[in-house]
Amino acid sequence: MQTVLVTGCAGFIGWKVSERLLEENINVIGVDNLNDYYDPRLKEWRLAKLRVKSSEFGLPRFAERGRGVRSEFNFHQCDISSLDAVKTVFANYKLDAVINLAARAGVRTSVENPWVYLDTNVKGTLNLLEYCKDFVVNKFVLASTSSIYGLNEIPFREIDRTDSPLAPYSATKKGAEVLCYSYHYLYGLDISIPRYFTVYGPAGRPDMSIFIFIKNIDNGIPITVFGDGKQQRDFSYIDDIADGTLKCLQPFGYEIFNLGSDNPVELMYVINLIEDALGKKAVMEFMPRHPADVPVTWADIEKSKERLNWYPKTTIEEGIKRTVEWYLENKEFVNTLKGS
Repeated sequence: MQTVLVTGCAGFIGWKVSERLLEENINVIGVDNLNDYYDPRLKEWRLAKLRVKSSEFGLPRFAERGRGVRSEFNFHQCDISSLDAVKTVFANYKLDAVINLAARAGVRTSVENPWVYLDTNVKGTLNLLEYCKDFVVNKFVLASTSSIYGLNEIPFREIDRTDSPLAPYSATKKGAEVLCYSYHYLYGLDISIPRYFTVYGPAGRPDMSIFIFIKNIDNGIPITVFGDGKQQRDFSYIDDIADGTLKCLQPFGYEIFNLGSDNPVELMYVINLIEDALGKKAVMEFMPRHPADVPVTWADIEKSKERLNWYPKTTIEEGIKRTVEWYLENKEFVNTLKGS
């Protein structure tokens, strides 16, 4: 594999996946619309890191075949919901695979504005699949979500029913999944679908609870806890998620894989870890649980262990420690970000 298109490359997971591909000396064509769902300056920060990685891991390119490999990062600002923009990218590069990490995320926000979720998560996926077919790009990886399981019994398994989403976000991700199956069935595309469970880590999304908690606790700002704080989440560290996503590039036909820690922890425990890492106490304000929030998420990862040879390596304790360290190193920048 020489060249991979990564959509949403300036997003949290897209950035880390692109970084890992570059480290493997795989060329990355990155696209992102750099929308303002959260402060675009964080996305620009990630892009700058990718450009550095491209140079750092690139060996000099030689005219003679076999004498060297250079990983390159080429960025294009475009929206995957635009059919013409997607076609331009496919026409300009010889792609070996597509990893679709461009998505409108956020369960609660999707309830307020579902239309943009339909455009990006469903229409955008359809556009990519259509040009994978037309330009003979056989491998497609679609990032999906644990939110798709709704109120199923835990632990969540890939064979569970997922036709009862609790919010437009998870409904549109389900729509993207079934479109992928249609293109696999009709055109033989090889498609892998990792379902991510509450991803966190350095340079994460500013709208996610761990990012907000770290920043606000450090600055003495009250944090909002929905429900009683005893809800459990299968928090997954970003490096583990990126590793699992790359393993999904193997040929499988059509498969779905849970990528999670297989170790749900209470939200209050995570808050306590952040307090310990910062050496500060949180001021908490409790609010009613949102109807789209589930009490527990828990990934059954046996299939990922067996088929992907993947398992999470980072404990929640170590992951929170690394995330707080990143925040402290970049504190001045983080505190200027809007909407976090």
